[in-house]
Amino acid sequence: MSRVLLFTGKGGVGKTTLSAATAASLAAHGRKALVVSTDPAHSLGDALDTRLGAEPSEVDGSDGLFACQIDPRGLVDEAWGDLRGHLRTVLAGAGVDELDAEELTVLPGVEELLALAEVRRLAASGPWEVVVVDCGPTAETLRLLSLPEAFAGYLERLFPTHRRVVRGLLAGVAGTGTVEKWDATADALSRLAERLDALRSMLTDASSCSVRLVLTPERVVAAETRRTLTALALQGIRVDSVIANRLVPSPGAARGAAATWLRTRRHEQDAVLAELTGIGEIRTVDHRASEPVGVLALLEVAGQLYGDTDPLPVAEPAPGGSGSLLEVSGSGRGLDARYSLRIALPLADDTELDLARVGDDLALTVDGRRRLVALPSLLRRCIVTGAEMDSGGVTVGFRPDPSLWR
Repeated sequence: MSRVLLFTGKGGVGKTTLSAATAASLAAHGRKALVVSTDPAHSLGDALDTRLGAEPSEVDGSDGLFACQIDPRGLVDEAWGDLRGHLRTVLAGAGVDELDAEELTVLPGVEELLALAEVRRLAASGPWEVVVVDCGPTAETLRLLSLPEAFAGYLERLFPTHRRVVRGLLAGVAGTGTVEKWDATADALSRLAERLDALRSMLTDASSCSVRLVLTPERVVAAETRRTLTALALQGIRVDSVIANRLVPSPGAARGAAATWLRTRRHEQDAVLAELTGIGEIRTVDHRASEPVGVLALLEVAGQLYGDTDPLPVAEPAPGGSGSLLEVSGSGRGLDARYSLRIALPLADDTELDLARVGDDLALTVDGRRRLVALPSLLRRCIVTGAEMDSGGVTVGFRPDPSLWR
């Protein structure tokens, strides 16, 4: 499996340029690299100054740099059509009108999901050492990265694993149709479940996949970046770098209206970056007089971005395992014991947080984004006593439930 680097940021911050520059630099240093775009508003070809298609092709003037623009619509026609047919069989057999069944199988988000699946296919089957992905704007990317888990949850509730694995059992849902037809449907659903599991595993494996957030030094953009860091941590997805793009040059001792404007603007940008302390190292790229287009210009950008350092440092798994967020501690014995669950998340002072117990899970909602956190077996027999939040995460208190504690 190739390493996967996902570039995202608020629209217009320059993520396409920086993802293309990173891929060009990797290729120039002897690594075979593929840069792909999943952004519906494709501009990767413009940045590379070359015409791109849905299949990877080597970029002229480069050495080992390949690129392509994923066509989600084509993937829907190719990969989704067969499964849609199977789902229509299930819905029609369950008594849903044929026209309604057709409409219900047009699922929101399926194009983005297939685009992500295509990224994984390229990373798993291609000859590249690294696949750099130019994703859409932040909001679209967060939705994209949450789709595998969401779809898997819907699939399991609609067609549980225990039902799919028993040959012919789906036929009993509607009591009609041939066993062979229903078994084919079960097989198709099982293949979809396997692909979703593979996507989730790829995204939360810190040793093979990470995100690079691009921002411009503006307060609105910086605030969105902080929320994005929290949202990605909530999903167990690693951010390995934050890049501040388009810093205006310092005018030094120069005087005049232009120098005053530059000095004021740079002072504002430095103040914004200073407020982002605590999120790790921030790499910076200067605002250029001309738009960087083509491999040579992109390599100049990469030179400033990475300097003499490796654009692809050695990946190390996150402490506690892939996507690990939880740490349990406690003291005492029996019903007098008290436990705490630490959920590590980068949180801002104005973060809106809500907790709820849902069976054996803890429903954690951060700024409107919800995730079910599976409780360790010890805490499933406990009652939540309270919670505290700080900049590093949430600590939830528990005590034994007398009706369950044995």
